Amino acid sequence: MVVAAELTLAGVPALKVPDNWPGYDVIAQPVGHSPQRVSVKSRTFKQGPSYVTYDDFDQFDWLAIVILLPDVTNGRAIYLIPRDVSDALARRDKPTSKTAAERYFRVDQVESLFAKYRNNFILDPVGRDVVAVP
Repeated sequence: MVVAAELTLAGVPALKVPDNWPGYDVIAQPVGHSPQRVSVKSRTFKQGPSYVTYDDFDQFDWLAIVILLPDVTNGRAIYLIPRDVSDALARRDKPTSKTAAERYFRVDQVESLFAKYRNNFILDPVGRDVVAVP
């Protein structure tokens, strides 16, 4: 619901689909574009082996990663990443493994991989310029 609300507030009408909808969680329609399917994955930030995962057969256009920041009241970082970008940067196991369809990222590496897609609520496929915060 947070992702749908942020998209809508940014001028991209969006709504959450029913629970257990196959492949995606939010449908959004930027002005002048076709509806976009958004798969939302949420994890609490921690260093080390904690992962955001999805399957290569999931059907969606955008991956929204919501990282909950435990030391900040209501703290969160939201990244909206085009599917082709997430697929290109995702880790994957050997094609012969049981988890061959799984795509994943370490939670503590999401910012370094996807900084330009943080708060990308207008669904810009090239992301946005990142300004360093001191």
